[in-house]
Amino acid sequence: MKVLDEYAAREYLAGKGPRMAKAILARSSDAAVAAAEAIGWPVVAKASVDGVGHKSDFKGVELDLAGPDALVAAFARLSAAAAAAGFASAFRGILVEERLKGAEFIIGALRDEAFGPVVMVGSGGVLAELFKDAVFRMAPINAAEAERAIRETRASRFLEGFRGSPPLPIRPLAEAVAAASLIIAEDPAVVELDLNPFILGPSGGAAADLLIRLA
Repeated sequence: MKVLDEYAAREYLAGKGPRMAKAILARSSDAAVAAAEAIGWPVVAKASVDGVGHKSDFKGVELDLAGPDALVAAFARLSAAAAAAGFASAFRGILVEERLKGAEFIIGALRDEAFGPVVMVGSGGVLAELFKDAVFRMAPINAAEAERAIRETRASRFLEGFRGSPPLPIRPLAEAVAAASLIIAEDPAVVELDLNPFILGPSGGAAADLLIRLA
């Protein structure tokens, strides 16, 4: 089984949906600053390591970088962290990504040995492990069925506004779930696809992280 790093996974996903947060691969600290200027501050910086999907395993992610000095320092730390984890030769720079804020959902799709292609949606980010809040459907499904699945989750409370937060549109999330279900149903090479978190705000949503496993 092969794990695609996020940059390679983004290339695979291009044109297939669902929408991803804007990101640019930067191979130097100067290029990283230029990327952040193009995307807009603050940004997220992620180590891009060929063949490594879980960047958090070696502290490969830094959030809320608000200016050039912080980003240059982050580039050095992420490069050092990759080297310390034994990935020096596979390190190809950092992904400079827009910092999204909103309600966090998880979208997952997998090829189950017993049931075949399956898609899931639920509470994302750190809440995914805390609440175990997920609803599953056989794949593929359309956006209407995805909406029904989303409304079965506890995370759906965010859609109506929660503790003073504004209401959120369900359609961008539902379309992303449907797109993930279609990928796992149609591409036999994909064993697993995880979008966590998919961040939903008042004006839409996008995935802030991506993992794809291939057979």
